[in-house]
Amino acid sequence: MLTATARCQTPHADKYIQQLCKHFGHKIDANYADGHGECRFSCGTARMSAGAENLDIELEAADAEGLKDTKHVIESHLIRFAFRENLQPLAWHG
Repeated sequence: MLTATARCQTPHADKYIQQLCKHFGHKIDANYADGHGECRFSCGTARMSAGAENLDIELEAADAEGLKDTKHVIESHLIRFAFRENLQPLAWHG
């Protein structure tokens, strides 16, 4: 398995995790509870945790293409949901 992580500075991390899980939950297995969320895409899995000022994201996928696709899906939706904050692309590690 390949992994990647990113941290997004935002005071609205919990709200965004809820939005992402609710949005994707109509099509895939997505769960949210107590500031933590998980979305299981066919390309990979995203696990998210909310802090007071940060949203931490950990991705896992079987191959490089799956990891790339999972990054794109999570990042593009997060940036769209957080349009008021004018978030920049995430700095992925791994």
